Amino acid sequence: MTPWLRRLHRWVGLLVAIQFVLWMASGLMMGWLDHDRVQGHTWRAHPAGPAAWPQDALPAEAVLAAAAASGPVGGVSSAWLGGTPVYRIVDDAGTRLVDARSGAPLTPDPARVLRLAEASYTGPGRAGTPRLVERTLETRSHPGAVWRVDFDDADDTTAYLSAETGEVLVHRNRTWRLFDIFWMLHIMDYTGRSDFNNPLVVTAGFGGLWMALSGIWLLVASFRVGEFVPRRWRPARSLAVFAPNGERLRTVTAAAGDTAYVALARSGLQLPSNCGGGQSCGLCEVRVRGRAPAPSAADRAHLPDTRLRVGHRLACGLPLRGDAEIEVAGGAALWTAATATVEHVEAITPLLREFVLRPEMPAGPDYQPGAYLQLHIPAYELPADALVWPEAHHGDRDALALPPTLRNREPARRAYSLSLAPAADDGRLRLLVRFTPGGGRGRRHPPGKGSSWLYALRPGDRVRYSGPFGDFALQPGGREKVFIGGGAGMAPLRAMIRDLLDRGAEEPIHFWYGARSLRDAPFVEEMRRLATAHANFHWHLVLSETVPDESGRADGCGALHGLVHEAAARGLLEAHPALQACDFYLCGPPAMLAATRRMLAAMGIAADRVAYDDFKI
Repeated sequence: MTPWLRRLHRWVGLLVAIQFVLWMASGLMMGWLDHDRVQGHTWRAHPAGPAAWPQDALPAEAVLAAAAASGPVGGVSSAWLGGTPVYRIVDDAGTRLVDARSGAPLTPDPARVLRLAEASYTGPGRAGTPRLVERTLETRSHPGAVWRVDFDDADDTTAYLSAETGEVLVHRNRTWRLFDIFWMLHIMDYTGRSDFNNPLVVTAGFGGLWMALSGIWLLVASFRVGEFVPRRWRPARSLAVFAPNGERLRTVTAAAGDTAYVALARSGLQLPSNCGGGQSCGLCEVRVRGRAPAPSAADRAHLPDTRLRVGHRLACGLPLRGDAEIEVAGGAALWTAATATVEHVEAITPLLREFVLRPEMPAGPDYQPGAYLQLHIPAYELPADALVWPEAHHGDRDALALPPTLRNREPARRAYSLSLAPAADDGRLRLLVRFTPGGGRGRRHPPGKGSSWLYALRPGDRVRYSGPFGDFALQPGGREKVFIGGGAGMAPLRAMIRDLLDRGAEEPIHFWYGARSLRDAPFVEEMRRLATAHANFHWHLVLSETVPDESGRADGCGALHGLVHEAAARGLLEAHPALQACDFYLCGPPAMLAATRRMLAAMGIAADRVAYDDFKI
């Protein structure tokens, strides 16, 4: 539940945060604007006290009796309309005026309205022609028609008078109109601007409450009671580390409540991780020997059920409540480092680069296709122009809007797959690295720490690495094979295909690779040559952002148009007579990988026939 809740918390938090910013900004602006100007007091005349009621005025009782003769009357009150004494008669039709001296009906006509508006105004502006309007947001608290009189002063003052009584209702101006916009944003009533209990503001309030409650839950889920107790007060625990072959590597001492990841890190034994133990990358997988604790939500999110059942867990979510034993993939190689020299760097596409490394120690038989290395990325600070870009890619570099300085404050490790088996390349280590541009200048995410450092390397530079690691490998047997990939997923798939063809594999091999355009597709000519040289190898390039021609091909290069998993389904899988007899190998961007796995599951492909590597992105 926690990963799902964390994602929902993030998206709801984004929406609520936007409204919180609007609340704070609008409240600040409403408090900053001058109150007198907002209320329209700047040029509003202050009326003198009421004049003495004229002696010759008709008695109110007579006016009331005359009005009652034509229907029910709710009441009669005296008032002044400019210098004219009037009675206001309230009945079912509204309010009407009669002259207090003669009893004749009075109607606020344009000429009278203009005089009344000018009498209510003391500013330098001249009054315009009165206009009768049925309804306006500027007089929303006064129902019924109103007269509008605009003045040509610097504040764009407008006087509103009642169409029934001629009473000056309000003065509005530019400051009030600005205030009204902020008021609308503050109460979230975007139509009437008066309902403080509208559904939007109630929803935002509940959203804020849900954010607080879910945040408390995530806080409780992220911390353990033991973490608030000093380590010296917690009992000691023993954590024994084994290699998969049963070899005991070492034993470390930990404090009760520490996770296996933290315990090993404090002893200088760093498990692979791209998230620093945040339970989001899934790289720090270990297997518990003996009785494993119940899997956490993060374990279920990153590890398949088949591995969970045999005790695999994420070390960053594995608390040590007693002495424990774990197995780590890669064994001692996790804590040993090798050195290699950069022999060659080639820009394959604008954002994909192949690094050819010559290791100091010969690569052994465990450097198999599908394996990956953990490159040790040092702390660094580099100017953006230290990154090497061929002239043909300068336009692509400029479009990335990189920050002036690229930094990595702490050493880190990043995983990169072998793009060829070293045995087929005179012992060299070939890595295909995609540059991660981040969010651009001024945005939240900086460019990738690993790819930024690698793109600054030149032949002769030295790198440190650990490995090889990984369980993404070719399955034994001569079953038909379908490879589907995209992006830097080309690397392990290419290594596997080259290995199969070099060993003389005779089963059908299909490779469907997706890219945005032909410029973004690596090793296209190499794949075409292999397809020409080997009758059992079938190469299919799929481009998603290139306009297809009438035949459905893209870019005039014979490539297909669309998404790679959909193209593979249309071109092979849907009509395949024995789909269950195939092995599938997937590698590429997270969205492509997730969509392809869902498609294969919907087609009924057994999970043990689908091998994939998601780079733990």
